[in-house]
Amino acid sequence: MSVIEYVYSAHSAFAYLGSAEIQRICRDHDAVLVHKPVLLSPVVEAQRSPAFRKRTQEHVDYFFGREIERWAEYRSVPIINHRPSQHDADYSVASGMIIALGETGLQTDRMAHRLMEAHWREDVDLSDETALKTIAQELGLDPETHLERAASREVQDKLQANTTWAVSKALFGSPTYIVDGDPFYGQDHLHLVERALETPFKPNNWSNPNVE
Repeated sequence: MSVIEYVYSAHSAFAYLGSAEIQRICRDHDAVLVHKPVLLSPVVEAQRSPAFRKRTQEHVDYFFGREIERWAEYRSVPIINHRPSQHDADYSVASGMIIALGETGLQTDRMAHRLMEAHWREDVDLSDETALKTIAQELGLDPETHLERAASREVQDKLQANTTWAVSKALFGSPTYIVDGDPFYGQDHLHLVERALETPFKPNNWSNPNVE
């Protein structure tokens, strides 16, 4: 059985756009999706990518506006027509809502998708405890118990460990799908992820003559 390590942040627009598709790919290919939610800023900054606030408005409008808009239409994913109002809030407990359910399984898949859907379709603040409790209840969980577990030291330590691991792997951001150690960055590469499950790509033989 194939395994896909799924690295993403709980508030990621592009992870949301690819969420239903990666789950469809796993079903069709009998693959296991291993969830590894991360805190996105440390992962991005480790690659020396500019912080969101340091990017030009043109860059933001294209990559976090027009690109989202087009991919939402292409994948028939319902989405709001603006950046969520609380997009820069603390989403560590929201990430914990996923981690607390385990790395694999239908409940974990559903929680990840629902959190991102709530944020990008309904403009839900993923740092709001009342909103998180509502989502937990929607998925048949005890809201108080699950939120307490999501905020626990054990779960939050796991979130930090996932983030440190992603940095150590030099991953670029959210979402990244890893098939047999080979990372595919971005939901726009999901057709390559599916191809890798059907016919593995040749080993990486790329070398950079400018690197000593």
